[in-house]
Amino acid sequence: MPKRRILAGNWKMNPRTGKDALSLFSKISRSLPPIRKTDIVICPPFLYLPALKKYSRKVTLGAQDAFPGDVGPYTGEVSGGMLYELGARYVILGHSERRALGEEDALINKKVKGALAAGLTPILCIGENERGVDHGYFNIVKAQIEGGLDGLAKNLIPKVIIAYEPVWALSTTAIRRDANPTDSREMTIFIRKVLSDITTPDTAGSVRIIYGGSANTKDAREFLEHGGVDGLLAGKASLDPAEFAGMVKICEALGS
Repeated sequence: MPKRRILAGNWKMNPRTGKDALSLFSKISRSLPPIRKTDIVICPPFLYLPALKKYSRKVTLGAQDAFPGDVGPYTGEVSGGMLYELGARYVILGHSERRALGEEDALINKKVKGALAAGLTPILCIGENERGVDHGYFNIVKAQIEGGLDGLAKNLIPKVIIAYEPVWALSTTAIRRDANPTDSREMTIFIRKVLSDITTPDTAGSVRIIYGGSANTKDAREFLEHGGVDGLLAGKASLDPAEFAGMVKICEALGS
């Protein structure tokens, strides 16, 4: 059975107010075409989840991070179970911006396990800061995959979505350059090889791998057709209703 495509939007710390969040979400929902072949996910700041839950008929909600614990003396943290209660069904974990703040694979691994236990689908972000001629970036990505999935039961691995986001291609990177579908396909093949080594080839083939790296309508079709991925993780583009809806239309037009 073919995997459904997925298009996820990461709003990051946007917009400024709940009113603006509701307006943006409403505009996105109204702009979407009929959805038949694609899972659509929006990950707003978690405090907006309760209000958006009421309007999430075409769109499934996600969160941008989750604490690995359930309840306890963890000041300022929000657990996966709490996010689930607020309406989230997905959660982004290990994003490069979180890693830049000091998050390491061991903590991200705990978050993945906690998210699964709470009923959330983790979107595990991986990706190298730069690509050197020595191809050392393969080792970086391998370590992130193995670290993030360490100790996870093999039957749970297909429940994790792997998001490949090369940091050097993100719009927030100071000296960035565009990634292309060849970059994506090379890494997707490698990711599936790493997954095969820790599970089985069949299990690895069932894992959905998506591409981030400032995806938009200009390159969405190329990445989906030639980049070896099952979907996209959009950042800036998910804050533009017309742009995000355009990406959805591309996903739907390509079929399964």
